[in-house]
Formats: sequence, C-alpha cells, structure tokens
Amino acid sequence: MKNQLLSGVAWGCLSAFALSVSTTAFAQEAETSDESQGIQEIVVTAQKRSENVQDVPIAISAFGGDDLTERAVGNVSALASLSPNVNLDSGVSFTASTAVLAASIRGIGASDFALNIDPAVGVYVDGIYLARSVGANQDLLDVERIEILKGPQGTLFGRNTIGGAVSIVTRDPAKEFGVRGDLTVGRFNLLQARASVDLPLAENLYSSITVDVKSRDGYAKRIPFPGSLAANSPPYTVYPAAGYNSPSREGDEDNRTIRGKLKYDGDSLRLTLSGDYALTKGTAPTKLLQTTNGTAGGLFANLYNLCIGTSVADLTTAGLINMCNSSGTQLPSRYRNQTFPVNRLYTLAGVNADANPNNDLLPWDNRFITNDRDTSYATGNNFSRLKNWGFTLTGEVDLSDDVMLKSITGYRKSDWQSGLDGDGSPVNMSTYSFDQRQKQFSQELQLVGTALDDKLNYVLGAYYFTESGFLADYVISGEGIYVIDGPNWLSTNAYAAFGQLDYRVNDLIGITLGARYTKESKDFEGGQQELSGLFYKLAGAPCSDLAGNIFPDALLPDGRTCRVANNYPDPSNPLRIYPGGINKQSFNNFSPKVGVQLHPSDDVMIYGSWSKGYKTGGWTTRYSTPQTFVSSFDPEKATTYELGLKSTLLDRRLQINAAVFKTDYSAIQLNYQVGGSPTIDNVGDADIKGAELEITAQPARGLTLNMAVGYTDAKYTALDPAVAVTSGFVAGLQAGAVVGSTLPKTPKWKVNFSPRYEFELGNGSSITVLGDYTFISKQTNNVERTYVLNRPSVSIVNASIAYRAPDEKYTITVGGTNLTGKRYLASGTSIPAFGAIIGSYNRPTEWYARLGFKF
Repeated sequence: MKNQLLSGVAWGCLSAFALSVSTTAFAQEAETSDESQGIQEIVVTAQKRSENVQDVPIAISAFGGDDLTERAVGNVSALASLSPNVNLDSGVSFTASTAVLAASIRGIGASDFALNIDPAVGVYVDGIYLARSVGANQDLLDVERIEILKGPQGTLFGRNTIGGAVSIVTRDPAKEFGVRGDLTVGRFNLLQARASVDLPLAENLYSSITVDVKSRDGYAKRIPFPGSLAANSPPYTVYPAAGYNSPSREGDEDNRTIRGKLKYDGDSLRLTLSGDYALTKGTAPTKLLQTTNGTAGGLFANLYNLCIGTSVADLTTAGLINMCNSSGTQLPSRYRNQTFPVNRLYTLAGVNADANPNNDLLPWDNRFITNDRDTSYATGNNFSRLKNWGFTLTGEVDLSDDVMLKSITGYRKSDWQSGLDGDGSPVNMSTYSFDQRQKQFSQELQLVGTALDDKLNYVLGAYYFTESGFLADYVISGEGIYVIDGPNWLSTNAYAAFGQLDYRVNDLIGITLGARYTKESKDFEGGQQELSGLFYKLAGAPCSDLAGNIFPDALLPDGRTCRVANNYPDPSNPLRIYPGGINKQSFNNFSPKVGVQLHPSDDVMIYGSWSKGYKTGGWTTRYSTPQTFVSSFDPEKATTYELGLKSTLLDRRLQINAAVFKTDYSAIQLNYQVGGSPTIDNVGDADIKGAELEITAQPARGLTLNMAVGYTDAKYTALDPAVAVTSGFVAGLQAGAVVGSTLPKTPKWKVNFSPRYEFELGNGSSITVLGDYTFISKQTNNVERTYVLNRPSVSIVNASIAYRAPDEKYTITVGGTNLTGKRYLASGTSIPAFGAIIGSYNRPTEWYARLGFKF
C-alpha cells in the first residue's frame, strides 16, 4: 500500500509539472474575456499574513461569505459536506444542544464536550481560539471567509489542532455607509432576520453592527406511550430553564446574536475592537432508542426490571429489598448539612407484582422503539440554553516598510445549561442534565516581516492562554436506583513561543522552517457523588437496612467501616465517589515543521511538508463506581507527511489542488464506555493515509463547476484489548475496536460536486441556479463499533435558485436541503450499564425562501 501511495504521488507530481509547462499554450487557445471572468482569488491568513490561498503550501478549503450564504451554510457544522476529509457534527450523543461541535479532520477528532477532554480540531474566530466544543458550532454571522486547514497545525496555531483548524474571519466595517441583510422563512416555521449596518464615524474610523434573530420549531415530536403506565414515572428535572422545558417538540431553535466592530485604519496603526453576544436556546436533538440489551446485561436496567417485577417477599429473601425500597437514600443525621439531596423518593419494590395496578411502572425493553426517526416516547428533560459572549482587540503597528507588530487580545465567557432524555422513553433509564460555565483570556503577539529583498517571509510570536471552568453532570438511571451528581472544576494556563521562516531560494525552490514550544499546566478537581448510595445497598447489612437507609460508619468484622470497604474516598462525604483534592498535570511540547516548495511556473506550486501536533492530556471524570485514585491520560500526538499541488490554469479558468498524506497517530485518547462510565485513556495508535482533490472550473461564461474528493484510510495499528470488550451486551451487538479496524467518524470516501450557473437577463439582473451533491461512504459512529449505530453510505442533494436585481439591490432565493430525504444516524452511543443503545438522526428535507437586500 505504501509503495502504491508513493507511486501515485510521483505520478501526480510529474503530471502536474507537464501540465504547468503546457499551461501557456492552453491559455493562448482559450477564448479571451473581460477581467471579471475567471476564478475569484481568496486571500487567507493561514500563515499569519495575507496571501492568496493558492500560494499557501497547506491543504486548505476556503469559502467566501457570499458563497456560504448562497449555499445556505448557516453554521460551522454545515461546512462538512463541502470540504474533503472533514467531519463536523452538531449535537453529539450526550448533549442537548446543536451548538456543540464534534469535529474531526483526516480521521483525528474528539466527540465529548466535557472539560476534561479538549478538541482535536481548533476553532478560531478572528484569531481567538474557542477552547470548548460547547458553542463552537457557531452561527456564521456576517462572515468574510472561513478557512479549513487540514493536518496538524501545531507550529502557528498551537495546542489542540492535531487534526486541523477552522478559522472564521468576520467582515470588517466598510468605509462607506451601507445597510445589508436578509429575511428567511422555511419549513418548521423557520423565521430568520439578519441585518448589518456600516457607519463611518470620522476620518479613518469606521463601525458596524450586525444582528441575527432566528427561530424554528423542532422537527421531531414527542408522543405519549400507549396506555396509562407512562404517567406513573415521576419526572426528574434539574438545572431547569423556566418555561423552556418543552414537552412536545425536540430540535427547535430560538437564537439571538449581535456583533459590533469599531476599526481605526491609520497609515501605520490599525486597531479593531469587536464584541459579540449570542443567546442560543432550543430543545434537545432527538435521542431515539435503537435497542436494549435485554436480560444478558445492563446492571441498572436489570435491577430496575427485577425491582418492579418481583414481590417484596421474594426481594427480601434474595437480599435485594434494600436497593428496591428506596430510589434515593437516607443518611445518618451527622451528614445532614451536606448540599446533596438525602430524602427517600419512592419505592420500586414489587410495584408490578402487588395487587395494586395504580402504581405499576413500565418495564425496560424494546417496546420504546418507535420505528419513526422523528417520533419519540421521551418524557424527560428537554432544553438547552447557552449564553456566549466576548471581546477581541486586534492591533497592527508598522515598525517599518518591512516589519509589522500585531497583537490579538481576547476574552470570552460562556454559560450553558441543558437537559435531555437520553433513552427516548417514559422511563428514567438514562436522563441527563448539564451545567457548564467557562471563561478564557488569551494574548498573542506576532512580529511579521520580510527581508533579503523579499526572499524571506517570517513570523515570530508569543502566546498566552488561561481558562477556568465548571461542569456539573447529573445522571439518573433505573428510576433513581443510580443517581450521579458530578461537579468538576478545571483551570489551564499555557505559554508558547513560535516562529516560521519561508525562504525563496530562487524562482524554482522555496523552503519552510517552523517550530513552536508550548508549556502548559492544568488543575482539576472532581466532586462526583453517587446520590443513591447504591454500593452500600449492594453490600447489605450492616451497610444498609431493608428500608434502603445506608450506614457509612457501620463497622464490618474486619474493622473497616462500610465507607472504606466500598472504596468511597471522602470521610466527610460518604456518597462522594471521586477522590478529593486538586489534581495537577503539566505538559511541554515541541511542534516543528519543515517544508519544501517547487514553482515550475507562476501558476503552479508543488509542495512537501513534515509537521507535528499534539492534543493536551487530562483526567477521566465520569465514574460510575467509587474510586480511590484519579485516572489521568497523556497528550496524544500526530506526525504528518504531506505532498501537494496547487495550480491555477487556463487564464484562471481552471484550478486544481491536490494533496496526499500519511499520519502517524499515537497515544490516542479513546473515549469509550466501561459500564456506565465514559472512560478516556491512551489506548491506541493508528496509521492514517489519504488523498484530497479539489477542482474548480469555468468552462463557459457564467458556469462554474466545483468538485472535491477525499479519501481516508485510518486504521488502528495498536490497541488495548480492553476497548474491544463487549460485556454487558447480547452477543453480536457490537464489534469492538480492534487492531486493523477503522477509526470512528472516518468515512473512506467523501465526494462533493457543485455546479453553479448564472445567466444575465439583459437589464443588469441575473438568475443563478446552484446544486450541491455530496456522497459520504459508510462509517462507524462510536469507538465500540456498535452495529445498529453504523452510518451507511449516503448521498445528499441541496439546490437553490436566486434572482438578483440590477446593482444587487435585492436578491430572492428559493432552495432546499436534503432534497432526497436521506436519513441516517448522525451520532450515537452504547451504554452497557443502562442497557441502552441510543442515536440521533440528521435533519429531514427542508425548504427555505430568502429575501436579501443591500443599499
């Protein structure tokens, strides 16, 4: 395979050279046209300076703001279909919000939103790194362009860009007064209004303000489970948003966003101050039960079924009555000053086995599978509320004609509360709520310049980042048999120095040398509590009594207390299962880059590079059993070899970009389920090979053809056998991760074809027809490779038609997304202890109509 890959690379480079030599001849034969024709140049700042994307020796997919609007790309996740080897999913398995982004590029990514694990793909807004995946699925408000950089970007972007980076650049204020905006309506009562005003204030001082208001009903319905028993399950609601816990719909949106900018544009000094605020509200994306694991496993599911279906007498004889008699716990009086709930809630014991049908509860099994992707029997939590705001100050000072000093200062804060019914049923088998608060500050300094008669371009920089955050997980299973309250606190400080030199040896050869050194420290404290006292109850007397009361201080025959014997670590809190104290880690990393470029002509560049990147380490935080020590994991690392081609041919009517790559991916932080615990550990290595091809052609006036093809072969080369364990499930439900299996969320093929035709009507107006076809091959949705969660190969079609008035004073667009109605599991998870496999589907077919204006 390696020889085939290298042979393909050699063939591609030779072909590119031959094509470049003959470019002049082809151009002479092509029909000439006015200057407005030809593929539009996109300027990017991927290397910390403004350059034509075709001159940057990095695999980049770049999109202008008008192009994104035309394609109805409203948030970051919608970009995934347009860029090869990029996966951007919203609303990952455990979340109740589509504002959460699960990003992976070339097989490297992360799917959890918790504070203990960092993203593998960095998302940046105007140079400011968004440290958390919560809120990273940004609504694209007044965007100038988006750059998707593929492969490790450790040198210039730093930590947690091991897979790549997504850089969002917002539009600066215009120098003349202007108003632009649009009004959009669509399916599911979509209503969105956006407006932006540019207002010059004085000479060289400009301002703008942009507002976006969006609402849309949920596309999925909650329906009552047939019969009256569903009403007997008591609700558990925590971290509620008043009046926002919708009982009838899932997947709705109610968003408000505002951004303001103030720019001073002097001769040698440029300053830009921007501030933004977003309130993102909605209900949870639908979580549908795919299957249960029956009687072969599922500790809490089976305990629940046993409790409700067995008589009190039989439960007493079996020694299980203490677990079933109380869905909460009653602590001795000396612990009553604790902040957690201690009262017994109600009994599950024998409610379906007694003579009273009025207290019966529904057993846990496959009856809750609706067989309808947009219908759920869920009755639990259903809300998300995210407040996200920040300020950015960017300054540029020209120290000379050849040297500029740039400063980027940013502060951001977010508050997020959400709740979801994770099992899609009226039974509280897996019900979740989250409360996350985070704030961050960063400062970056760059010295950007040229030297040696412009043969040398350089950037030298220093970076500081600090973050603090709080996350509380609240989990209920088995109607209260198992209840977790998991507060966690995290703080991070990181320092870095970096530099990159790009030297043009002669007209043919250029070289790149870059490096970044990062030093970071992390503090973490976990306060996870198991509020039901389950393990005291499992131990029986003297640790608990038949009524479900627990006695942590009771002595066992060996002299140990029940708390000590059952591994509860905190003497002052007998329900705490996470060891107390502040945990500390520190990491040092050196990320180098070496590159060579060949320029056989002004329009063709062939490049090769070797680069490294890393993702920081952390701790496993969501335990399901008492722990006496804290499990940590180390950084994961990637080394990538890449060969690429960038070419602009035939008088800017044909653009061909291609790349092949090989990545050595080591110490992978796999997130997999152990019982009821999402566990993270460095348990594997992988070998990733692939290729990308992006072609833009303008074969005729008004006609533009875009095609992007991505191929990724990502397989484990080493793996801890524990990851492959399928205990807790009926045989045949999941394959497990094994050496030679494919990494999750990594389709082998992705193809996008987008034709666009614009024809003029003769009076200065025009009509544009746009189509988007995307094919994505099959992939797995989770590490365990659960069969029912596998995503099949899919083809998605979007299309639109737009009328533009003379001088583009207004535009009318009608379009649709997912026109063929293809539905697939976008995410999913298996939870052995809860006896459930759940998944979420992509959105159905939707239409929209948009009126845009500009004056």
